[in-house]
Amino acid sequence: MSLGKHNMWGGPLEIHTKDTEEDEEEDRNIDRAAYQGSQSEEEVKQSWLLKPDNRKEKKNKWGNKYFNTVTFKSFILVTIIVVFIVLIAKFVPHNHRHRRVSPSDNYTVALPQALMFFNAQRSGRLPKNNNVSWRDYSCLQDSQLLGGYYDGGDASKYNFPAAFSMTMLSWSVLEYKEKYEAAHKLNHIKDIIKWGTDYLLNTFDSSANSTDKIASQIVTNKHCWMRPEEIEYKRFASDCGTCPALAAETAAALAAASIVFKDNKVYSKKLIHGADIVFKFATKGQGEKYSSGTDPFSNIYNSTNYWDEFLWGGVWLYFATGNSTYLDLVTSPGLAEKTGSFGKKLDRGVLSWDNKLPGAMLLLGRLRMFMDFGYPYEEILRKFHDQINGIICSYLPDSSRFNRTKAGLIQLNHGRPRPLQYVVNAAFLTKLYSDYMDILLIEGLDCGTKFYKKQELREFAETQMNYILGENPHSMSYVVGFGDRYPKHVHHRGASIPNDKRKYGCRGWKWRDSKEPNPNIIHGAMVAGPDRYDGFKDARFNYNYTEATLAGNAGLVAALVALSEITTTGIDKNTMFFAVPPAVSSYSPPPPSPWVP
Repeated sequence: MSLGKHNMWGGPLEIHTKDTEEDEEEDRNIDRAAYQGSQSEEEVKQSWLLKPDNRKEKKNKWGNKYFNTVTFKSFILVTIIVVFIVLIAKFVPHNHRHRRVSPSDNYTVALPQALMFFNAQRSGRLPKNNNVSWRDYSCLQDSQLLGGYYDGGDASKYNFPAAFSMTMLSWSVLEYKEKYEAAHKLNHIKDIIKWGTDYLLNTFDSSANSTDKIASQIVTNKHCWMRPEEIEYKRFASDCGTCPALAAETAAALAAASIVFKDNKVYSKKLIHGADIVFKFATKGQGEKYSSGTDPFSNIYNSTNYWDEFLWGGVWLYFATGNSTYLDLVTSPGLAEKTGSFGKKLDRGVLSWDNKLPGAMLLLGRLRMFMDFGYPYEEILRKFHDQINGIICSYLPDSSRFNRTKAGLIQLNHGRPRPLQYVVNAAFLTKLYSDYMDILLIEGLDCGTKFYKKQELREFAETQMNYILGENPHSMSYVVGFGDRYPKHVHHRGASIPNDKRKYGCRGWKWRDSKEPNPNIIHGAMVAGPDRYDGFKDARFNYNYTEATLAGNAGLVAALVALSEITTTGIDKNTMFFAVPPAVSSYSPPPPSPWVP
């Protein structure tokens, strides 16, 4: 069903809307009309006031008594009605998009805890409001790269997954800002993002007009199990001159964050400038992998390809700047071919720190769904849109593309360890896509042999997240601190060693191998997760079960806020497009060739 003349996804939608006093007054008039029905305003006033009868009273004491009683009761009734109406007018909002509901759902409850994990992962000089009692200043000797986040439990900083984490968090803010506001967590997540982007700006010369290198990571001594607060030796950053994937992901993170901070014009401009520089460095045509291979730790987070980061980074730069050069790049058939976007490889549909294709496809589909861009972009945007449709279909219950555990957890990494980081990303994408459908009044998704209503997309996301939050064979929440039962032996150096003001140095191995619970609770950490048989070992030494990571928790936060029921508000379709110019044309074919006689 088409709702507009040009746009099959709901017609030409207004990207910039006004919320004026006239709109509010119109809402108030509608509310009044609904209450009054067909009565005129004067009739309603008369019914409220119940004017007394002016005829001469009879001199009957019983009649007078009865009349006074009726009058008194009428007066009380009218008073109650008026007070009730005043209370309704005062406390019931006229704009139902902002109606608040009970914050008792598990997703809303878990959201603040998931955000606290990032506080526990901060490196450098901590802010006063960090609110993690067992953390303190740490790694102040890191060479020119203070701050940032430790990736997992080993006090190392890996900039590739850290950048992806900031991109995902920014995306969640741009889509669900009002939910963060309703949960009183908007300032918190913006602080988290800024802590990350401030660090990323220091990984290359972001104040110059070009750069020829970027820092890839800072790793800690593998042979010492110690709190990061006790690391006093100087750690050096690994510089990389041929790492297009890392550079393009950094550009994506800075560009996405620039939209989050668009009201801070100075900082937003700084982020866009940095994104532009590092994206040019990424796409200069050198390098085949994440690094040149000289970095001995590069294989820990070594991207298998960089073309997907080019697509991802280019989309975010287009949204941040409105510069059509980026749009031309991401819609070029050559780039789509190199990414394998239109191929049949199964793993291309799994969003992760290593594969950005599903996220980029959904963003390009969003552009098509909400903007009327037409020729020459429509054909390839439609192809991307078709691809994200197929990817979402592959997640749904009747699809045979991915296996599931006996208890229903989708195996997006084919039964290999650490599955939850992929599951939360799929839950976020699926719920977000269903919210796009809501706005455009699309009933569901045609997956070939079956038509899924949009509610079934949400149910998939809910089922997977409910598994993570405790609806699994162990009745265990895989988010630390949520629920009554959760992992107590998280693979985390800082959480496993007592914060008793004593220095233990490298003697921390006894705590790593201890069977006692961690003395410090790392609230909100989503651990790596169960195996393909739903089995889980709460063992500190086995990081494949019990380690939490930045990228995993970024997806967790995004999925939780998407599913949160703290407001009835859907997505914010406007903010992401604030820099995007109006549609360049309507859907039409290219002009015909000149007539030749």
